Amino acid sequence: MNIEGTILRGRELEPIEGRVVIEDGEIVAVEETAVDSANVVLPAFINAHTHIGDSIAKEAGGGLSLDDLVAPPDGLKHQLLREASHEELVAAMRRTITFMRETGTGAFCEFREGDVEGVHAIEDALADSDLDATVLGRGSVAAMEASDGYGASGARDDEFARERETTHEAGKLFGIHAGERDPHDIAPALDLDPDFLVHMVHAEPDHLDRVEREARPVVICPRSNLVTGVGVPPVHDLTDRTTVALGTDNAMLDSPSMFREMEFTAKLTDVSAREVLRMATINGAEILDLDCGIIEPGREARVLVLDGDSNNLHGARDPIRAVVRRAGVGDVERVVLPSGAANGSVPG
Repeated sequence: MNIEGTILRGRELEPIEGRVVIEDGEIVAVEETAVDSANVVLPAFINAHTHIGDSIAKEAGGGLSLDDLVAPPDGLKHQLLREASHEELVAAMRRTITFMRETGTGAFCEFREGDVEGVHAIEDALADSDLDATVLGRGSVAAMEASDGYGASGARDDEFARERETTHEAGKLFGIHAGERDPHDIAPALDLDPDFLVHMVHAEPDHLDRVEREARPVVICPRSNLVTGVGVPPVHDLTDRTTVALGTDNAMLDSPSMFREMEFTAKLTDVSAREVLRMATINGAEILDLDCGIIEPGREARVLVLDGDSNNLHGARDPIRAVVRRAGVGDVERVVLPSGAANGSVPG
């Protein structure tokens, strides 16, 4: 398979005219040459933090505080998750997985509530999907053993020492929420030696120093943080010190669209469009240890193709800024994933 257009190549996302050659789900060549295509070719997005079980209750809980919305065990989302049947939960998550694919996401990381049963539910939801899902169970060591690791709610909710130890012994990922409401749970979270932190809205200078010193990656979710009223993460300070990726967080609060997350982040902060696009692609792949998120030979072929001649993108002078600040689902030409399947044009 050959995909032609303006290719955002390599770690620097260098725009070149040419073609991407794909064989058996792998990028085998990136050829710089004149082509007759206005398409923009880039890595499919990596949504590095989701809670898609919340798909059963989109836009529920308006006006509630963060704790009332999502704090375990009795926040609104947890009540609604307990009330939902397995079939309802699977059907809702399946629709969100389909939406993520339609909007250019090739892989995502799910913090999965519901213990072992929750892990089984998302496995069922993913049964016919070619998205690469990193599922981090929670609630028990058994949930970790049934999934790709452990996704802790936060150090204010529990010590998580046993979960961290057993996750390390299993050679799996351990992620934890930190600094979402206030700074007080950041140091205890760092003490757990996590593979990555989520949110870090209230990171203080000593936390930032420690994140840099210990090389702790961070996943940020700016739209979610603004919706819940906790503030905005110090994006520039974090990107200066560590690897930062983007996630869309709770499907109850925001659509899992990386287009929207990128545009919001780019327009809210002074971080460059190129850095924001890295946060939505290669950085998430690095944090999750995935062999995608970048267009270069030898990488898994998870590729997003945008129609550069769409009414929205036609005339764009800077393809990276156009992707980050302007593009949306109506510009998606196709999403190519290793199975070889690709969706057609998606209506706006």
